[in-house]
Amino acid sequence: MEFSRLEILLGNKIDEIRNLKVLVLGVGGVGGSAAIALARMGVNNISIIDHDKVTITNINRQVIAFHSTLDRLKVDVLKDMILDINPSCKVNSYPYFYNEETNDLIFNNNYDYILDCCDTVKSKELIIREAIKRNIKIISSMGAGFKFDPSLIKVSKLKDTNYDKLAKILRYNLRDNPECLKIRVIYSSETYEGKREVIGSNSIIPNMFGLYMASLILNDIRSRDEKN
Repeated sequence: MEFSRLEILLGNKIDEIRNLKVLVLGVGGVGGSAAIALARMGVNNISIIDHDKVTITNINRQVIAFHSTLDRLKVDVLKDMILDINPSCKVNSYPYFYNEETNDLIFNNNYDYILDCCDTVKSKELIIREAIKRNIKIISSMGAGFKFDPSLIKVSKLKDTNYDKLAKILRYNLRDNPECLKIRVIYSSETYEGKREVIGSNSIIPNMFGLYMASLILNDIRSRDEKN
């Protein structure tokens, strides 16, 4: 059995993992790794949203990026990868840019978790507000660019972040809703003082962000078991 090693850790709780419905918004460096980790956990219902195609500049960090996948829609490549890992998984792929116009197309499923891995501020604001309104657990990724030190990756509430410019913008824009400021986020306290038009990134930190996000879901299920 492909998930027997995880079952050793979780016992019957692996059924809760299988029954999860998870939405991953943005399937680049962070979201791609998060989705693959969910597939390897045995999650049987994964929705993925991204309007982009794989480009040559993605190869240095994104799990979906190969010379053989260039110019393909990222959600199509990722769907194939997920099904190759877990053929039982229902993969709902949405090749859209997430905004007010596409919001209702995305929320046709009763998600247990949302992993916000996109890098557009307005989309992040919208998905966070939507998750709070619908009482869906959400974990949001902050900026993974210009980071080198994995030991500085942290989990906190959005309101408690520091040294992260994206988190600072979100805190300000979402200040009208205190519940939005309580969501869990992955961020790095590493600072970068340079100024570049194009965000530099590597193969380590974005992928670790994604794995960290998936691990929070796994450990939620695990801690739920311990409380029982």
